[in-house]
This record gives sequence, C-alpha cells and structure tokens, in this order.
Amino acid sequence: MKQSILVAAMFFTTASAFAAPAPVSDASGGSNEDRIAKLERIIKAKQQVEFDMQRRMDSLQNEVLDLRGITEQQNYQMNQMLQRQRQLYEEIANLTAKSSTPAAAAETTQTDPAAVAAASSTLGETASYEAAVNLVLKDRKYDDAIPAFRDFITKYPDSSYAANANYWLGQLLYNKGDYSAAKQAFSTVVSKFSDSNKRGDSLVKLGMIAEKENDTAGARALYNKVLSEYADSASARLAQQQLSALKG
Repeated sequence: MKQSILVAAMFFTTASAFAAPAPVSDASGGSNEDRIAKLERIIKAKQQVEFDMQRRMDSLQNEVLDLRGITEQQNYQMNQMLQRQRQLYEEIANLTAKSSTPAAAAETTQTDPAAVAAASSTLGETASYEAAVNLVLKDRKYDDAIPAFRDFITKYPDSSYAANANYWLGQLLYNKGDYSAAKQAFSTVVSKFSDSNKRGDSLVKLGMIAEKENDTAGARALYNKVLSEYADSASARLAQQQLSALKG
C-alpha cells in the first residue's frame, strides 16, 4: 500500500514539473533590458565613430588651410621678388639715362607727390598683409591674426590681397566657432571678388556653416553651386565629399 502511495506521489510530482510554465525568455537572446542596453552601446559606438570622423575632417581641413597658406605665401614672395627686380631695372635704366645726358644732371628732379603717395600706400598695404599672414603661418597667433586681417580689410578694401584677407579672416573665425562672423567674411569673397581663386573655397565654407546651422537644403545648394561653377577643382572635390556625407 505504501509503495502504491509512493509511486502515485512520484507520478504527480513529475506531472507537475512538466506542467509548470517555462521561464519567459527573449527570442533574440536576452531580456528587454539587455536589448535596450545593447542598443545604447551600439548608438554610443556610432556616435563616437561620427565624432572621430568629424575631428579627423577638421584636422585635415586645418592642414589644407596651412598648405594653402604656405603656397600663398610663396607666391606672394615670388611676386615681391619680381616687383623688386623690375624696380631695380628701372632705377638702373634711369641712372644710365642720366649719366648719358650731362644736361639732365644739372636739372632739379621734380617728384610727383601723387606718385610718392601711391608708392607709400603700396608698401604699407603689402607690409600689413604680410604681417597678418605671418601671424598665422609663422607665429601661430590665431587670435592676434583676426584683428590684423580686419584692420587690413578696413584700410585696403579694394586691395589685390583683399579677397585672400577676407578668406583668412573667415577661416580663423570658423575655427573659433564664430560662424555668424565667418559667414559674413566668406560671403564678402563670394559677392565682391568673383574672379578670386578663393571664391570656390568660400562657397564650400558657407555650405559647411549651413550644415552647422542645420540648413541641409542650403548646404546642398551651395555644394552643388561649387560643382557647377568650379568643376575639376580642389574646391569641387571637397564639395563632393561634403555632399556625399550630407544627410537628410
């Protein structure tokens, strides 16, 4: 009798074990909390990758700025050498003419005041621009370079260096995060110096500022404008990169 009761008890215990509901498990291999934590890790990793890419992009843009600045400085120095050579040749020619004309040596040389003022203005203009550029390329004093370029632009708004000065100013302000002031400087290059080789670069920068301001449509329009007007240029390649990475 006891044996029968024992067997019955074992039977009911086994049946209860089979009838008990299995613990709820996520078909994807974890609880909801685990899935949320996993998604958060994925999102954070993606954000870190995007942050690193943006940081590398900013670093590359700064390197491009430095390289373009060095090229610009070299071109400027070459132009200065050529200008000084021409002045030297003119002085030699004048001395030769005076020595071959005895009567001319006795005459009092009359100097045109307007010509003297123009020469002085040119030297001041060149020296001011060179000093501002050197603050960036040689001294790395970026904060000091901003007022230097502003002063140059105020004094020489129609200078042959004015477009470059505005571009330098815009780039320095962009690097500081002053996008409103940078936008004004780049817009000046675009609207006032249509023949400048900095116009395409300025359009790209305006597109990047539009991105910073969450104006995706405006940024896309500016990049496409660069591709249309400056095809096969360094500016167009940079615009295409920015356009490819543009979302929305």
